[in-house]
Amino acid sequence: MPNDHMQIGQVAERTELSIKTIRHYDEVGLVTPSARSTGGFRLYTESDISRLLVIRRMKPLGFTLEEMKKLLDSLEILADDASDASSRTAATEFIADCHTRAEDSCQHLRMQLEYAEELTALLADHARRP
Repeated sequence: MPNDHMQIGQVAERTELSIKTIRHYDEVGLVTPSARSTGGFRLYTESDISRLLVIRRMKPLGFTLEEMKKLLDSLEILADDASDASSRTAATEFIADCHTRAEDSCQHLRMQLEYAEELTALLADHARRP
């Protein structure tokens, strides 16, 4: 196995995603392993891990698999200097939309966390009473 490739177990450990989840993302076309071993095992690169980390960050914010794919594609378009202007413009607009949605989702999650912490404190007070 080349030094720059990792097996799925290593990738799962690095990304904190389950092997089952990583396989699912392969099956739906979000992250395709960069190579396969002679035994047919999926092999991943740092670039693959970066894609998985983007997905992992999007998931709790309510993005769909289709939106995840579109964002990953948009990021690739912007990273490719050879991309045409119209593709770059569309990618930039989609990324800006995702950014706005992510900010809104983060604010909602902060509020939910605040409520959860309030409840935890209330319960702690009651749990200490005889």
